[in-house]
Amino acid sequence: MFFAIKDIHTFYGKSHILHGVSLEIEKGEIVALLGRNGVGKSTTLKSVVGLAPPQRGSVQFKEQEIIGLRPNKICRLGIGYVPEERRIFPNLTVRENLLIGLKPDQKIDDPWTIEKVYSYFPQLEKRAGQKGGHLSGGEQQMLTIGRTLMGNPEVLLVDEPTEGLAPILVRMVVDMLRRIHNQNGSILLVEQAMDVALSLANRAYVMSKGGIVFQGTGTELQGNEGVRKKYLEV
Repeated sequence: MFFAIKDIHTFYGKSHILHGVSLEIEKGEIVALLGRNGVGKSTTLKSVVGLAPPQRGSVQFKEQEIIGLRPNKICRLGIGYVPEERRIFPNLTVRENLLIGLKPDQKIDDPWTIEKVYSYFPQLEKRAGQKGGHLSGGEQQMLTIGRTLMGNPEVLLVDEPTEGLAPILVRMVVDMLRRIHNQNGSILLVEQAMDVALSLANRAYVMSKGGIVFQGTGTELQGNEGVRKKYLEV
């Protein structure tokens, strides 16, 4: 198995947030993780990258157990994380933010470069010399994704990439993720908008109260009115 989360339990202090979450991603697959706010989707991603280490369970990447590793080590193994908060460096330029994403001594046949990121997000090239703090929310989202890609991840964990964006920027981000997928990229996508997620994902998992309550194809989810009404619709 390329990437697998198995029965993880994650706590914040004494609060039990994730209750036995399990999911899998095959190489070259986009998988969506859906659910209402506060059900544990972001915590699942943070559990994978070591920002909220699970107390029980397993996270395996290319058959290697990664629970217990430091976040920088997990990143170097080939897991990229695009946080919902974006976390760009506001006092650095766009170009400098992208350069921070580089990992030394990587041997990649077709590595991500600044020029390649600019080809996906031309707006960033126009803003290359501007400080990150002066960018719009949509441009900061593009920069966050671009910076993560500069590390050439094999699997990309993306947390709410279209939240708060204008429709034209949503389309740009969706197109970017689709192009990454077309290059055999693997993506775990946390997304509030089911239509956006299912336009990209091969399969979907639905979370509620810290656990997985549904898994299946996008078609199966769209056809399951009970799950949609109970766990996704407002």
